[in-house]
Amino acid sequence: MRSLKCFGLRIMSVALFLVAFVLCLAVYTLLMARFGYGTPPQVRSPAEQADRIVVHKASRTLELRRNHQPIARYRISLGSAADQGSKMREGDQKTPEGRYAIDWRNARSKYHLSLHISYPDARDSQRAKAGGYKPGSNIMIHGLPNGWGWLAPVFQRMDWTDGCIAVSNEEMREIWARVPVGVQVDIQP
Repeated sequence: MRSLKCFGLRIMSVALFLVAFVLCLAVYTLLMARFGYGTPPQVRSPAEQADRIVVHKASRTLELRRNHQPIARYRISLGSAADQGSKMREGDQKTPEGRYAIDWRNARSKYHLSLHISYPDARDSQRAKAGGYKPGSNIMIHGLPNGWGWLAPVFQRMDWTDGCIAVSNEEMREIWARVPVGVQVDIQP
């Protein structure tokens, strides 16, 4: 009977440790999302900036182009349903397809830097309205969640966003420096 009681206490101790650990991770994540953003890099000269971004969902790549020539290529993570077509509605875990633009930048994002893609456009909004649902919004190109950059090798092996386009923090700093507001974004299947 006594060994059963010790076993029960041991289980309870492990469970309490796990709960405390998960709570600490949650608090860390919340604090880093709120305060963990860094200083953005200097913007590159106009001659080094991209004039177009091309995203290939199937091959999970993002290309920066200038004068139709690739100047950089990155491996990306997408929404967990990215291979099931274009984004149709809020919460569908899909990444949109079509021609958009970078319409604003956020240096204080809960993900390491972010560039907002102009989704939904008028066509996306009309389609959603006709279907009776919201099209979704806040589709970004961004880095990893603040404070979790050290897990880049894990994040880059899976699709984990809600429909955004994610790269490592180091790559996001390069993209940030080369992509001004107004750059065209072509997202292809």
